[in-house]
Amino acid sequence: MSFLKSIIRRYEKYSGTSENNSDEQLRTRYYKANFNQVFQAVEDLLKVDPTARITSVSKEHGEISAELNGRIQSFLTVTIITTKPFETAVDLHISTERFSLAGMNPALRQEVFKIYEKLGKTFPFIGAGKYGNQ
Repeated sequence: MSFLKSIIRRYEKYSGTSENNSDEQLRTRYYKANFNQVFQAVEDLLKVDPTARITSVSKEHGEISAELNGRIQSFLTVTIITTKPFETAVDLHISTERFSLAGMNPALRQEVFKIYEKLGKTFPFIGAGKYGNQ
């Protein structure tokens, strides 16, 4: 059954993180920083990326949306939430309309990991999953 599930997942045109994701690599990431610092860093990260075009910024809702036109044309939504003082959660959701015989999901996952890697260089990583697995 898990083999069939992995084949089906490979052809999904969506990848994203969540608090209790069954895939441990795709769980919400927590950083030691306040909301404003993380929000600004994500916005700056997307502004300097030549393949990204920010389409929407809602600081009130903690969301930034962008079109990515790099290796894969896709749409990214970043959700930033303060969970505790100086503890901020970041969730990423990415989707595409493109199709590939090899499946789009692995490439979309790589985009998610690249963004998390850049954030990890900027802020101390606390953990992933339920409140940083604390």
